[in-house]
Amino acid sequence: MSNNKCSIIGASHAGVSLAMQLRREGWPHEIELISDEMELPYHRPPLSKDLLLGKKTLDQIRLRPEKMFEDNDISLSLGKRVKAIHKQKKKLIFTDGKESNYGKLAICVGSTVKKIPLGNQFENVFYLREATDIKKIQSALPKMKRVVIVGAGYIGLEVCAVLRQIGIEVTIVDIAKRVLERVTSSYLSQWVRKLHEDNGASFILETGVREINGKDQAESVVCTNGKALDCDAVFVGIGVNPNVELAREIGLEVDKGIIVNEICKTSENDIYAAGDCTQFYNSLYDKVINLESVQNANDQARCAAVNIAGGSQIYESLPWFWSDQYDAKIQMVGLNHEAAEIIVRGNPNVSDKNGLALFYLKNSRIVAADCVNRPKEFAAAKQLIQSKMHLAKSILEDESIDPLTFKDLTTHS
Repeated sequence: MSNNKCSIIGASHAGVSLAMQLRREGWPHEIELISDEMELPYHRPPLSKDLLLGKKTLDQIRLRPEKMFEDNDISLSLGKRVKAIHKQKKKLIFTDGKESNYGKLAICVGSTVKKIPLGNQFENVFYLREATDIKKIQSALPKMKRVVIVGAGYIGLEVCAVLRQIGIEVTIVDIAKRVLERVTSSYLSQWVRKLHEDNGASFILETGVREINGKDQAESVVCTNGKALDCDAVFVGIGVNPNVELAREIGLEVDKGIIVNEICKTSENDIYAAGDCTQFYNSLYDKVINLESVQNANDQARCAAVNIAGGSQIYESLPWFWSDQYDAKIQMVGLNHEAAEIIVRGNPNVSDKNGLALFYLKNSRIVAADCVNRPKEFAAAKQLIQSKMHLAKSILEDESIDPLTFKDLTTHS
């Protein structure tokens, strides 16, 4: 019956994980998974990597095969956008005028790319968030020789790596003083910039975009410092905004994201939320955070499912992320903003293919780590951060010590 149905708005990582976990928890009622895309749910990280590069097809990056949704009796509603929620009547209203009742509701609507107020009239100004964006970009790739990327964050850098591998000239423009300024230390920023410069990319930092010129197509980008860059296409990757409009309209508590408590419930009974659209308290770092992360989306959604199904689980997260650029696998764990000291393990020279690890310390305890081609250090850092244990700096720096033994060499706080 619809009054027992769990409706899930959003069918990316959080929505799919929540639906599947509900069935694992023994939820006996109807599950409706709603997506405003026509595609079967897919992994988003490969969009800016293997899918753009042509190494994989969209069918190869599906989150689940269609049969798995059928086998778990999960109703997929594709190409449907929720226009409004009537929380008193527990009803969803779609843009096509149709309605759907729910008993429990999960909002997993993710985020939307930030846009610049320039270049909307040009077909060759691209944003990358959905599979449809990739189709547009790939059809235009043969015409690209010179590209300007606005934004030196992870999306911009991953797109840059793909374009350089297929021989396209790339210039990255950003108002920040360094690449990845918002998310990492100057150590990793320098390393990543050098990696891209060694692969032929150029950077113009501490400047924004004043205008984009052209007739039918963007032909040049003019920076705020006056420099003009000729181009065949423009990619914009300047971050995302959590989708909070639906939640705000029905009076849910909203700040930079939809506020959820320790069991992933919103300020309204029977309405939960998970993924990029949420904001929550992280006990490990004693602060309220937003996380744009597949790991957070999946873990938070599974916790929400347990509680929707009548169980009891507290969400405690250790944030971690990854990025693939050229032959470098960059893995990050924890939040490094309050770190007082950085320990460098390995050779910070980009030409050293053994990579490096950066350990961020606060009060002599590891609170975060950035690892390049160092999976052992990444795994060790996860354990050390979660256990809140101390490790001597000399051990962290000593390459002769196997990182997998770090946990045996720690001391309690």
